[in-house]
Amino acid sequence: MNAASETIIADIRQFNRFYTRTIGVLGNNLLGGDYSLTEVRVLYEIANNESVMAADLVRALGMDFGYVSRILAQFEKRGWLKRERSEDDGRKSHLLLTAKGRKAFASVNQQARDEVAKLLEPLPWHQQLQLQAHLRQVQSLLSPQPATPAVRLRTHRAGDMGWIIQRHGALYEKEYGFNSEFEALVAEICAKFLREYDPATERCWIAELGDTPVGTIMLVRGADGIAKLRLLLVEDSARGHGVGRMLVQECVSFARQAGYKGMTLWTQSTLLAARKLYVAAGFKLEKSEPHHSFGQSLVGETWGLQFDA
Repeated sequence: MNAASETIIADIRQFNRFYTRTIGVLGNNLLGGDYSLTEVRVLYEIANNESVMAADLVRALGMDFGYVSRILAQFEKRGWLKRERSEDDGRKSHLLLTAKGRKAFASVNQQARDEVAKLLEPLPWHQQLQLQAHLRQVQSLLSPQPATPAVRLRTHRAGDMGWIIQRHGALYEKEYGFNSEFEALVAEICAKFLREYDPATERCWIAELGDTPVGTIMLVRGADGIAKLRLLLVEDSARGHGVGRMLVQECVSFARQAGYKGMTLWTQSTLLAARKLYVAAGFKLEKSEPHHSFGQSLVGETWGLQFDA
């Protein structure tokens, strides 16, 4: 195993120790209550799954069957659990919470929710969104992945513009050294889109891998029947899955259906991956001009695509 791998392992172990301390689950009991973390996990699975059986808990939680059986026996003793014999197999029983069990779960669940809210409280909203995105990415990376992850496109919904602004600011600073002027520009574009949005002629799409947003693109009205392609972004973790190609194709297809005569976009000569996508979609370079923006000396490019009459 190489030195880089050892460093990664050490950092993950350090994070585990940090997070365990942060959420206060070093002891045997959760949230200072009378329930162990394992008991709460079992309780959560029963409360949030219909017709769950003991074997389902063993598979979902990766626990020993005997251990699960002892926990279920404790739940029954406390009056939290009832069993209903399966109509398909009389040897098996569905596990259901009683009213007392649901009350116990609601109490522990609320405590857990309040602890997380308390943890987030010192962070400004944009940092909370950043943390959410990183946690989703960690879960996605460490979960078993299909050979070809399914990419899904959807239109924008409440909260997406905040994510678009934050990710543009972070990624372009990291990859191209753009300063806060660029993030301000993205914020202005998003605000204008929301204020003037016309669903018949404009769209914003979010690309998702599973439930994680990994890309975006926007189409807005321009002058003289020409649409503007704006704010194409693909997370580095999702590159290689065809996300950018799908976003550009969807944007072009919608522009045609909406009756535009063509499309235009403004980009920078340094954005090589994006330029390849535009060329593949049929865009042609119409104009280039040096400028100093976003803390960098750049060459701005205008690209156009004309639709057949």
